[in-house]
Amino acid sequence: MSLTVAVVGATGMVGHEVLSILAERLFPADEVIALASRNSLGREVSYGDKTLKCRDLDQFDFAGTDLAIFAAGGDISEKYAPLAAKAGCIVIDNSSKFRLDPDVPLIIPEVNAAAVDGYAKRNIIANPNCSTAQLLVVLKPLHDRAKIKRVVVATYQSVSGAGKEAADELFTQTKGIFVNDEPSPEKFTKQIAFNVIPHIDVFLDDGSTKEEFKMVAETKKILDPTIKLTATAVRVPVFVGHAEAVNIEFEEPLDDEEARAILREAPGCLVVDKREDGGYVTPVECVGDFATFISRIRTDSTVENGLNLWVVSDNLRKGAALNAVQIAELLVNRGHVKAGDSA
Repeated sequence: MSLTVAVVGATGMVGHEVLSILAERLFPADEVIALASRNSLGREVSYGDKTLKCRDLDQFDFAGTDLAIFAAGGDISEKYAPLAAKAGCIVIDNSSKFRLDPDVPLIIPEVNAAAVDGYAKRNIIANPNCSTAQLLVVLKPLHDRAKIKRVVVATYQSVSGAGKEAADELFTQTKGIFVNDEPSPEKFTKQIAFNVIPHIDVFLDDGSTKEEFKMVAETKKILDPTIKLTATAVRVPVFVGHAEAVNIEFEEPLDDEEARAILREAPGCLVVDKREDGGYVTPVECVGDFATFISRIRTDSTVENGLNLWVVSDNLRKGAALNAVQIAELLVNRGHVKAGDSA
């Protein structure tokens, strides 16, 4: 039996990473199809050492396609994901459209792999928000050991999380400042070059932003509904790589040495934590890596059973493309789709 995979949004930043990771990890697909808007019809994209020509999403028939990874935004997912699912294709969606749907599993393979079996209700699986994905990979093994009561997190999110236009705006503004051009914000509400913006997505009635709400709601759905989490999401002038300053309060004692040992053994985690100059990981160093890095592990003496952590990950990889491919691998490994003979 052959395995056919479609990548929707193949010309975008996340779509490019999905194709790259499918090839890197030798995903057992007999055919990979690149889909994009009609404007990109015939445009070539890379898939390992091969080149794929983009096909028109609007004209594509998903019947006979086993898996579709959507990386094209919520509006596209809303329109086309149900059509693909109805045609018998299992959809892995990177947008926020289906994440809180009770009939759609929200999956981080290192955290709640067994929940993937629930895909059959709608034939759709949701990928979490990029900042949630890297956070919960770290929280899960600690929660298993000492049960988390409360988390306070401040994110430092790169512009690539807002797409190519946002990355272009950072580049243009940075270049322009050096020749005395006045920055002209378009994608962002304020100047992003040499600045930080405490505002990601729209504001809600309680004063939080939708990005902050996503972290709260997704943590409860994926990990534990009893965990209290509060977040402040900040956009920073970094091209790729999200960082998070995380404060955790546990129900049981857990010191920094034991936490360090637990995280060293945890899937998807890589501890780099030396108490010396440069003994930690920054966003620029995580680019292109699959791991979520943890540094600055230390006890918080202001609360009972508290820890502080610094968490860094490539948001285009673990935060989006890698997690989607890992879900696809999970479907193969659990027998929900059958791999063919070719890699």
